[in-house]
Amino acid sequence: MTGTKFSYQILGTAWPGHFNKVLGETMQANIMRVGMPTWSNDDQLLAKATQKLMEAPLKDNLGEAIDGLKLSIKPLKGSVPFSWGGGSDDIADISWNLPTIVLRYPANIPGLKGHHWGDAIAMATPIAHKGCVAGAKATALTLIDLFTKPELVVKAKEYFTNVQTKDVKYIPFITDKDPAPIYLNKAIQDKFRPELKKYYYDPSKHGTYLEQLGIKYPTLSK
Repeated sequence: MTGTKFSYQILGTAWPGHFNKVLGETMQANIMRVGMPTWSNDDQLLAKATQKLMEAPLKDNLGEAIDGLKLSIKPLKGSVPFSWGGGSDDIADISWNLPTIVLRYPANIPGLKGHHWGDAIAMATPIAHKGCVAGAKATALTLIDLFTKPELVVKAKEYFTNVQTKDVKYIPFITDKDPAPIYLNKAIQDKFRPELKKYYYDPSKHGTYLEQLGIKYPTLSK
């Protein structure tokens, strides 16, 4: 009415994820087949010490006790519809364009705060290595299933078409006219990237990253 005009730029957007039931059930069966990693006493000592240091809650959001590394696999769960939510990530947008799932594997210490230095401790330890190997095995087995059982692909597409996107259609908010706002973090990156280089892992000189850092595993206190 006033003839007011405005301009805008989208800095970021993410749909809530909706992940594929058929693919999820297939992956879960392979997760059960692979099983949990075998944690050593040192792994558990580091996990419990870190949880204590970071003042982790006594229970997770499902009411299960947080005490060291997990020993069992949780059953497959999802709200209605099958699986919504998760972190703000473009994988959610992908999930509305083709059948998609997300694998979570036990490569970190439970109960810690995300995007925090305490949550990065395990990445240089056998905990992360064991968890990544377990996740890789589950992924490989699931790919073999999809390659050798074409009916799974058909069923996954049927769920995507007849359930997930039957009533809800994906609308992209970012277009080719919305360039990535990489300038937002430029000053921080310019400052800290050179400082990070001295911590890059050099496998030609060291067997593990902990060895390169001169850290005995597990180190529980200063």
